[in-house]
Amino acid sequence: MASVPVRSVVIFDLDGVLVDSHEVMGRAFAAAYAEVVGAGPAPFAEYQRHQGLYFPDIMRRMRLPLEMEEPFVRESYRLADQVPVADGVADLLQTLRTRGFRLAVATGKAGPRARSLLATLGLIQYFDHVVGSDEVANAKPAPDIVRRALSLLDAEPDAALMVGDAPADIRSARSAGVTAVAATWATVDEDGLMAAGPDLVVHSPGELLPACPPVPAPGRR
Repeated sequence: MASVPVRSVVIFDLDGVLVDSHEVMGRAFAAAYAEVVGAGPAPFAEYQRHQGLYFPDIMRRMRLPLEMEEPFVRESYRLADQVPVADGVADLLQTLRTRGFRLAVATGKAGPRARSLLATLGLIQYFDHVVGSDEVANAKPAPDIVRRALSLLDAEPDAALMVGDAPADIRSARSAGVTAVAATWATVDEDGLMAAGPDLVVHSPGELLPACPPVPAPGRR
């Protein structure tokens, strides 16, 4: 009889999972659009449909100037303390650590900005590693960022869950051989998220806990 893999690692996306950053992100995007492109409504709804991807990749898909990245990042740093942590996330992270899980973030953001945001919001201490899209060869939906997190955690794919709110997160996890968990509490594309074929769907942070029982102590597996 095949043994059941022991889960000991959870990898999280950042925006829309750990934090509900859409309102602040919209303000940063509008400011960057006005500064680089000019007057007129910023196409933020279209931008949201590409969530999970690296910002320069989104600009290429939207045929917008790559020069928008500098003011977008600048405004994102300025507004970071206004980004709300998603309800229930801090309790989830604390419980997972208490249960013996090692945690990582694999985000479409650049690594320095992701680590800065997590530090500003008081979440950085829960994570063993934070990997940004600028720190891998290919951003989501390629599996590189999930594989990088697994390598840093010295974990096999069958020991890990990846929690994301965008189709790119689910595709990245599945391509890396990791259990893909769809988080719906702040997603802007639930239909696309479901169409990506997640292995598990959770509607609140606490719903993840039944899939993450305490990690057995060494020798008790």
